[in-house]
Amino acid sequence: MNLTPARFPGTGRGLMSKISLQGQMIISLPESCLLTTDTVIRSYLGAYIAKWQPPLSPLLALCTFLVAEKHAGDRSVWKPYLEVLPKAYTCPVCLEPEVVDLLPKPLKAKAREQRTRLQAFFTSSRDFFSSLRPLFSEAVESIFSYSAFLWAWCTVNTRAVYMKPRRRRCFSAEPDTYALAPYLDLLNHSPDVQVQAGFNEETRCYEIRTVSSCRKHEEVFICYGPHDNQRLLLEYGFVSIHNPHACVYVSKDILVKYLPSTDKQMKKKISILKDHDFIENLTFGWDGPSWRLLTALKLLCLEAEEFTCWKKVLLGEIISDTNEKTSLDIAQKICCYFIEETNAMLQKVSRMKAEEIALINQLTLVETLWTEELKILQASAGILNNLQTAFT
Repeated sequence: MNLTPARFPGTGRGLMSKISLQGQMIISLPESCLLTTDTVIRSYLGAYIAKWQPPLSPLLALCTFLVAEKHAGDRSVWKPYLEVLPKAYTCPVCLEPEVVDLLPKPLKAKAREQRTRLQAFFTSSRDFFSSLRPLFSEAVESIFSYSAFLWAWCTVNTRAVYMKPRRRRCFSAEPDTYALAPYLDLLNHSPDVQVQAGFNEETRCYEIRTVSSCRKHEEVFICYGPHDNQRLLLEYGFVSIHNPHACVYVSKDILVKYLPSTDKQMKKKISILKDHDFIENLTFGWDGPSWRLLTALKLLCLEAEEFTCWKKVLLGEIISDTNEKTSLDIAQKICCYFIEETNAMLQKVSRMKAEEIALINQLTLVETLWTEELKILQASAGILNNLQTAFT
């Protein structure tokens, strides 16, 4: 094994390379070391799962097993792995409501939706938990509490690796693709690295090969995917500094905020954008406003006599210098609005950090997200300023 556990500034616990690496296998974890639904079915829970109707989801089976094994303590063969798992998580579903209120609007909406779904998932699982009474001397309600279930769900959601779907009749039709991989999940995320990862059917091992280079005694990273920071926070509970995939989302309400209210064709323009999937995923990034955002603005800024050219706009054609300039001006106004809003939110978070000491870790996480978004917006404002100069 060319890796060893170590602590690093910024990322905390991770894996350090003992040698220089590039294009090499960095981890090969035997199937017997993976915690999957096969593990659960072979356990004391197997008989209860097999007879339960309607069939459980694979996710619920894994969550139930994690809660039961954590409760078992020293009696669990998985104790060494369970002990290195986080005691608590920082996904928005775990944050206090007043902290969730400080998140950017798109993320706030997704976080609240995720919390509602998870609470419904827990409520619908209570009858199954009650069926496990013969296995425990304590009350199952105290063992399978919402907080314990939340911890288990976050463990699977943030740490599971993908496996080829398996189909068992004792489970529902939901994809059975989760596997928890001890040791492997010590690898932290970096958006700048490339790896090849997956289960090798021939060796029956979960393998990771590095494509990027890593020098001796440096931390070894993997990439969870080309995710922006809002997605990383929602699904994994962290923010990546200088993330090249980070962006700031523009909602429909903000999109039309600085457009003339007298435009009689506005409803039709919005309808066209919706019909052609140009109303969502409009963003500012490190390289300025996205092509989708500028295209949407160009269509919205069409003069009455230009409106028949809307198809050309969606194809990327230039309609007129006036249309180009107007759309850039609106983009700059939207960007400046976001900068003001972001600065106001950072001030609010700063005040709360001074008042709510118990929430300082959660607030610092939110502060980091807003700080990264501010950097993106400032970069976009500079790029827009240069683009506008070409029309003066």
